[in-house]
Amino acid sequence: MNETHVSNGDSPINISIDPQELADEISRKLKSHLGKDASVATGYDWLSSAVFVVRDRIVDHWIDSTKRSYQAKTKRVYYLSLEFLIGRLMRDSFSNLGLLESMREALNRLDVDLDVIAELEPDAALGNGGLGRLAACFMESIASLDIAAHGYGIRYKNGMFRQEISDGWQAELPETWLKHGYPWEFERRERAFEIGFGGTVESLTSPSGRLHGHLWKPLERVVAVAYDTPVVGWRGRRVNTLRLWSAQPIDPILLEAFNAGDYIGALAESNKADTLSRVLYPADSHEEGQELRLRQEYFFSAASLQDILQRHMSQHGELQSLPEKAAIHLNDTHPAIAVAELMRLLMDVHGIDFREAWRICNGTFAYTNHTLLPEALETWPIHLLERLLPRHMQIIYAINAEVLRVVRAHEGFTNEQISRISLIHEGTVRSVRMGNLAFVGSHSINGVSALHTALMKDTVFCDLHHLYPERINNKTNGITPRRWMFQCNQGLTNLARETIGDGFLDDLTLLKSLDGMAGDAAFREKFAVVKRTNKERLAHYVEDRLGIRLDPSALFDIQIKRIHEYKRQLLNILEAVALYDQIRSHSEREWVPRVKFFGGKAAPSYHNAKYIIKLANDVAKVINRDPAVRGLLKVVFVPNYNVSLAEIMMPAADLSEQISTAGMEASGTGNMKFALNGALTIGTLDGANIEIRENVGDDNMFIFGLRSDEVADRRNNGYDPRALIESSPELLQALTAITRGVFSPDDPGRYRDLIGEIYDNDWFMVAADFNSYAETQRRVDEVWSKPEQWFTMAIHNTARMGWFSSDRTIREYASDIWKV
Repeated sequence: MNETHVSNGDSPINISIDPQELADEISRKLKSHLGKDASVATGYDWLSSAVFVVRDRIVDHWIDSTKRSYQAKTKRVYYLSLEFLIGRLMRDSFSNLGLLESMREALNRLDVDLDVIAELEPDAALGNGGLGRLAACFMESIASLDIAAHGYGIRYKNGMFRQEISDGWQAELPETWLKHGYPWEFERRERAFEIGFGGTVESLTSPSGRLHGHLWKPLERVVAVAYDTPVVGWRGRRVNTLRLWSAQPIDPILLEAFNAGDYIGALAESNKADTLSRVLYPADSHEEGQELRLRQEYFFSAASLQDILQRHMSQHGELQSLPEKAAIHLNDTHPAIAVAELMRLLMDVHGIDFREAWRICNGTFAYTNHTLLPEALETWPIHLLERLLPRHMQIIYAINAEVLRVVRAHEGFTNEQISRISLIHEGTVRSVRMGNLAFVGSHSINGVSALHTALMKDTVFCDLHHLYPERINNKTNGITPRRWMFQCNQGLTNLARETIGDGFLDDLTLLKSLDGMAGDAAFREKFAVVKRTNKERLAHYVEDRLGIRLDPSALFDIQIKRIHEYKRQLLNILEAVALYDQIRSHSEREWVPRVKFFGGKAAPSYHNAKYIIKLANDVAKVINRDPAVRGLLKVVFVPNYNVSLAEIMMPAADLSEQISTAGMEASGTGNMKFALNGALTIGTLDGANIEIRENVGDDNMFIFGLRSDEVADRRNNGYDPRALIESSPELLQALTAITRGVFSPDDPGRYRDLIGEIYDNDWFMVAADFNSYAETQRRVDEVWSKPEQWFTMAIHNTARMGWFSSDRTIREYASDIWKV
């Protein structure tokens, strides 16, 4: 029997990798867990059975990891995030345990193809974009570095939505990722906590009339039930826990109402609880949606904190040591209400006075800011908080008084600065600034790229930075190479192993050894073959799903990310329209064949983003059907972009579009994934593009456009986009064609408002950057026409991306913020 040794700190765990033994176990699981015979088993049955076999091995290691933490009284990290975009886990877990090929052979012996059943595994619908994917990368790296941790979030039954494209428009359908069950999770009914909403607050006084506490009496209660998913680190070094909360009613049915014939009313409380863990980011364009979002954020934060304090008390018996034994990390502003909730638990439940509770709170929390966009920092109307969380509103007022006391103890702050520091925004509708609450409640506030961190200090948190100058620090994002190279691009991984050995599998910076191979013609050819194979896989996917035939020898130009105006998919579409016109007008030129790919979801209530999706599809319909283009340009919008689709598209990309308005993208991680897989970046000096340029070299990227300070200057001092448009023939032609209905003959005025915003305001600098972008795209064409130069640059990108491993990022968090 063959064995693989999996590290568990000081001693290895032996995991059987004998394929026949694994095959026998899979057959037994099929019968004992699913009650099926092999002759009638479906693909989902084989998937579940294979997962159960490996899960059994994971559980032993999971328990061992937990025991080690308790025995050593290790400080734990608790990562609170509204999103965890973990994708499919089968390959990830099999690979990290060294069982992938053994399981492939075991399934082959049962006449089952691992690759086929792997495609049946659903993407867990627990996130939307970069925020959730970063959280998933971080959890995997935390386990890989043997750091004890829990991730906390919500177990969304229907995710954000499943995107379909109907007549070019985004259609939102519920995700159904749980319809076949989820074999990775464990329901923990014993880890259930009551969560309250509304009600009243009673002041508690001594017989002498002295106030000595408060008692919150919620009007509504739901139960948060834990569902645990194991997170397996690289080579099985540690297995940590992703704990997701599901909302359930106190009473599943009101029998009195039911027996009285009020069948709908009898289930009203059950349905109300169910909405809390039903959908990620419900539309908040109405009051009901805003209230649901706040309820969700409090629900998971409160459940997580009760769980954390219960664990700490069971081990240490007191809470004064919480900062030394627990690091609670707020992933963006969504869990900021946790600051007020921890204060409530410490004071009202555990009897700790305000100043000591504030010391514990501040020493325990850390906060990562992911955006400079005001709407993403969240503000909640005071009337909503007072109705939904009355005790928390009292505590927020008390925290604000303490912060303003500290401000007034410092000289030099103007009334305007003090007003901006205040947790209370005194606008038309008085509201609570949740970003400010997260900031003052945390001992560390970090940005996610050097530029983003600098802009945090200068813009959204300028005044708070002056008050607490030691708190803001930078931790540039990273990605896990296990998923984003080793698993999704096995051809490139194998080529690297053959060339420089296996060292980079444990230390991605050792990929730098490939740098010298960029000048080797034979290696460049092998690198090109890998890229071609990945492009053929994507082309096959597109033809199979969308019926569009693509030439893999064309330049694959890919922009896949959440649809937002600052990410500037519109700029890319305009350049496609301008290029389309040039190809038709100048057929005598040698045009580079190009396929422009788009993918991403628009928030349900984001009107302009939905129109950008429609425009991309309208433009694709016209260009792809025009014989005058001769197949030199195609446009493809790939629906329902998710982790599994990214694993196909990123290895296939020749050109990575990272073209956000400078100063608006906090970091980005797609830029890192593309570059690691050998794509060249066309981008602005925004987010982590700057650090990528520092690592791969300016001559191995295509940089264009305004810098962040130039964007700010144009916004502050005014600029005339209309005059600029009229001076740019290509841009003028593209905008005119769109506004006159060339791409929307059924509704010629469809895009008049969308394009009108560029003429009237151009807040996102689409017109301002168009000429530079179009010129840089023609420079891309020139380099693409020289394969030796192109693949030399591509190899340099792959070789120099080791610094962007999330292992490096987590080491920085661990040493500088969490102190673990």
